Amino acid sequence: MTLTDPSRRAPPPIAASAWQAFHKIHLMGICGSAMGALAAMLGARGYEVRGSDAAPYPPMSDFLAARGIPVMKGYDDARVLDWGPDLVVVGNVIRPTYAEALAMRERGLPHASLPETLAALFLGERVPIVVTGTHGKTTTASMTAWLLERAGLAPSFFIGGVAGNWRSNHHLGQGAHMVIEGDEYDTAFWDRGAKFFHYRPHLASINNLEMDHADIFADVDAIERTFTRFATLVPADGRLVVAAHEARARRAAQASAAPRWLTAIEGHDSDGADLVAEAPRFESDGTRFSLVLPAGLGHAPVAVHLPLPGRHNVYNALVAAGLALAAGADPATFPAAFASFVAPLKRLSLVGEAAGIPVIDDFAHHPSAIAATIDAVRQRYPGRRLVALFEAQSNTARRKVFQRGFAEALARADRVWFKRSLDKASDPLPPDARLDLAELCESLVARGVTATLVPEVTALADAVVADARPGEDVLLVMSGRDFEGVHRRLLDGLASLAAPGPSETPAE
Repeated sequence: MTLTDPSRRAPPPIAASAWQAFHKIHLMGICGSAMGALAAMLGARGYEVRGSDAAPYPPMSDFLAARGIPVMKGYDDARVLDWGPDLVVVGNVIRPTYAEALAMRERGLPHASLPETLAALFLGERVPIVVTGTHGKTTTASMTAWLLERAGLAPSFFIGGVAGNWRSNHHLGQGAHMVIEGDEYDTAFWDRGAKFFHYRPHLASINNLEMDHADIFADVDAIERTFTRFATLVPADGRLVVAAHEARARRAAQASAAPRWLTAIEGHDSDGADLVAEAPRFESDGTRFSLVLPAGLGHAPVAVHLPLPGRHNVYNALVAAGLALAAGADPATFPAAFASFVAPLKRLSLVGEAAGIPVIDDFAHHPSAIAATIDAVRQRYPGRRLVALFEAQSNTARRKVFQRGFAEALARADRVWFKRSLDKASDPLPPDARLDLAELCESLVARGVTATLVPEVTALADAVVADARPGEDVLLVMSGRDFEGVHRRLLDGLASLAAPGPSETPAE
């Protein structure tokens, strides 16, 4: 199909007055991280909300159930619309050929994308702060919101992950600002433009920019063009915060009429940067640095203790500080805010510990993110044998375009395990386009790292436990979803290796 197909034709625009008349809203693809957040926000606003999803699974299915939002499984039964919604929000995983999508259009139900709905119902009354970039959006957006909260600015936020300080992926505060995780992925089956084009940015960031989403972008130049267009949306009375060491991000930012602040770690393109992390110290309990603020603010450097490991989190903190300053936060509140920041779920999250072996969960699914995550775990657990488990689950991770990149990133671990790649009906791949896990194992072995493919998760967990070294290993599990519950399987198996008595720490 092409964009000229009638099935992909954009729906009629919804008038502003019509938006205010909706009461019953159905979300297709409701268990996506952003869609789930929107569903909860709509419910909190008093809308009657229901939804459907191909495969509801925790934590989002539990998150929605706790808020009393019904979820129907599958898109092949048009009867899920019989409850009479007056608006349908269509997630970008939805295809126009799904029975539910066909019925939606045949019945003439008003429908819109997630970004359109967010903009129409929530952004008009707030100042949007849009966090963008290939990596680090969830952590940076969470950190920005927390800096604003501790500064007394009572922000709202809409984030594609669960912010640790709120234990939620959304929040409606009383303040003027709304922090949004700006996604460059496409919007809906009738709108192949990036979601963040709809978010009306007034303050914004471009954290970094590299090849990703090979299912929709032909190359990194296409991604740069998308970010360049985004930069043009930030107005002259706004502010754009950009990482100084990211050449493509800086180039894209030049298209904006907004003034820019550059962020840097001392010695890494820090000459001329506006926010600089000086003298960073990477320690087992996090990272310490002196935060130099833009000269025009007339404020002395701020001593920061960030309770997160990894150089990448220092870059995230710099961008968050810049956005918070642009929104009017007092930098005197930063030390306490950074020190009390809790990472989003699935970002170096300690699930539990048994037999003296921590089990860490992380969202990493791109070579650069995997490399940064492994380095961060080594900082937190120096001297340990780092055992990595990786599930090729996302549309990025399942593609052969990153074959070499995954080998280089995973070679930072001491031992690597794989389960079979996820098959996705929504993203079918010919064999020659798929990540070759057997070849990846061979590449790692050639680099001196033992690597094993065990297709099924139960057998994988058993093999990892049999190979475990109590008190010496740290297990890092990387996947964009729940990895079929492997974390609990590992902890249960490791518990049998431990001495009698309590051996497991509570999950975060």
